[in-house]
Amino acid sequence: MLEGLRIVEISSFVAAPLGGMTLAQLGADVVRVDPLGGAADTARWPLAPSGTSLLWTGMNKGKRSITVDLRSDEGRDVVARLAADAGIVLTNTAGRGGPTYETLREARPDVIVLQVEGHPDGTAAVDYTVNAEIGFPLVTGPPDHAAPVSHVLPAWDVACGLYAAVGILAAERRRSRTGEGAHIRLPLYDVALATAGNLGLLAEAQFGVERERVGNHLYGGFGRDFALADGGRVMVVALTGRHFADLCEATGTAGTVGELARLLRADFSVDGDRYRHREALAALLAPWFAGRTLPEVEDALKAGSVLWAPYRRFTDLDLAASALMDEIDQPGVGRIRAPASPLNTGPPDTGFTDTGTGRRAAVPAPELGEHTDEILSGLGLSPADLRAKGVVA
Repeated sequence: MLEGLRIVEISSFVAAPLGGMTLAQLGADVVRVDPLGGAADTARWPLAPSGTSLLWTGMNKGKRSITVDLRSDEGRDVVARLAADAGIVLTNTAGRGGPTYETLREARPDVIVLQVEGHPDGTAAVDYTVNAEIGFPLVTGPPDHAAPVSHVLPAWDVACGLYAAVGILAAERRRSRTGEGAHIRLPLYDVALATAGNLGLLAEAQFGVERERVGNHLYGGFGRDFALADGGRVMVVALTGRHFADLCEATGTAGTVGELARLLRADFSVDGDRYRHREALAALLAPWFAGRTLPEVEDALKAGSVLWAPYRRFTDLDLAASALMDEIDQPGVGRIRAPASPLNTGPPDTGFTDTGTGRRAAVPAPELGEHTDEILSGLGLSPADLRAKGVVA
């Protein structure tokens, strides 16, 4: 789908590498540039038994890799030449060894540079600090928990990486129509702020509402976790009146819940009343779940519209059963199952897939610097000469 599109990625950690990998999984030629010895994320946890970073290999699937001495003038010249040749740069290191938009524009006026930043003023930030600034840790966790609860998922890095991919494609589409390049700045803080605004959280705050902590309850509706007889737990969500009615029917609590609605003068067909009386409703439903095992719960709920799922660990997942997960031979790691792009384009005769499933096959991440000679030769440069000078490795 993106064959013929080349992107030079000068980055580390999650947001920018995820943006580059998203484009690589769609067929773009993404060349990741690292300093000699690798960037700061080269050894980032989690690690394989061999010591190879599973984060680095996970974030760089399908890319090509070149290592360059970004501290030397000749090394910076190599990267600038590579970037100008590609015409698109994705970076979170602009001004710190990599070429700037201004210098690249002199060599190629239509260059596209997307620059991931921390704050809009250019100061540094990471997902975990931005998350603290926006307010999510103070509305996460049990109601009686006083300290902040930081989320284990780097949500803003993930959203920022996907925004980066979309931003590059939008800029490239405009360039194809107008011939104009672009300098796009994408602050991580703004990604988090925009998302909080899009979810209505910032508008709610402007009306003076301070969001409460509700533990595992669904804010504004009915949904929560329940303990089972076999020691497991399930998350149950009733987003609509039909969902809730089916839940009551399946658990045999329709009559009791109806009587509760009468006593409370509540209407449990609407979100607000289900949320306001969530603890009372949960108390009526909890004994039903507590008296059943997971297979029994599954059998009872499968016929209705109730949304539910068991809580599982990563080690519980059956990766072999997922069409998304391909088995690859990852250098430094070995044979593992790794995800392809979750974008499924339909029948295999579209010309987009080579798996027969509507998805491209997962491609291993390169070894650090694996394609250095190939990339330099493509630029008309001598890998041997540059290596002898210590410019590349």
